[in-house]
Amino acid sequence: MCLVLVAYRCHPRYPLIVAANRDEFYRRPTRQAGFWDDHPEVLAGRDLKHGGTWMGITRSGRFATVTNYRQAAGHMDHALSRGLMVRDYLVGGTQAASFAEGINSRKDAYNGFNLLLGDMEGLLYLSNRKQGPEKVSHGVHALSNHLLDTPWPKVVRSLEAFQRAILNPDLRDKGPLLEVLADRTPAPDEELPETGFGTEWERILSPVFIVSESYGTRTSTAITVDRNARVSFEERSFRYPGDRGHAVEFQFQLE
Repeated sequence: MCLVLVAYRCHPRYPLIVAANRDEFYRRPTRQAGFWDDHPEVLAGRDLKHGGTWMGITRSGRFATVTNYRQAAGHMDHALSRGLMVRDYLVGGTQAASFAEGINSRKDAYNGFNLLLGDMEGLLYLSNRKQGPEKVSHGVHALSNHLLDTPWPKVVRSLEAFQRAILNPDLRDKGPLLEVLADRTPAPDEELPETGFGTEWERILSPVFIVSESYGTRTSTAITVDRNARVSFEERSFRYPGDRGHAVEFQFQLE
């Protein structure tokens, strides 16, 4: 996942609103979001290479998502898959704070990551590129491939559009949230971050929605949880450049 927008306990109707894009190589095998056969309480997509996931929510209200911390230097070829952190949290019963402490104690086994963990008690943020974990404050936040709320151009642009979209008191129609995620506007060269991958790749990665020959936005997901503990989940998946997307929708009551 390369962009996550979160409105946390700041909307009059929805304590949690999430809009997120997962960016990945098109060749990486992926299963579209659904309730898992082996863990039917988990709603998430699935990375078929390592068995993890980039984002999901459970029937009991556990929520998690991960993004890579983009940094060319220090990459480990045999690091643990970051998606396994999300999977293990969603399928387990450990409270978010305890799980985060456990990950923090072995964080060097992973390449750079940003992890959001939530339950009915709160929302936590952890990265192995800073001290943590820490509680996420009530409000609107954005997470890309640097630390939480780092104002990269795509973060600033999408966050402004997200804040406008959630002014709507009724978000049963996820169209406006998904439109925020569909923005293909590149950032000017002078605003590109420097993460060690070179200007050409920084340009490719700068839009909210990424398209290139080999790598791009694979899923766009919008999730709301309302005051009555009703979850609404909509995802569009993209299998190749130019794919118009394949949509799935789910609604369920938290237990």
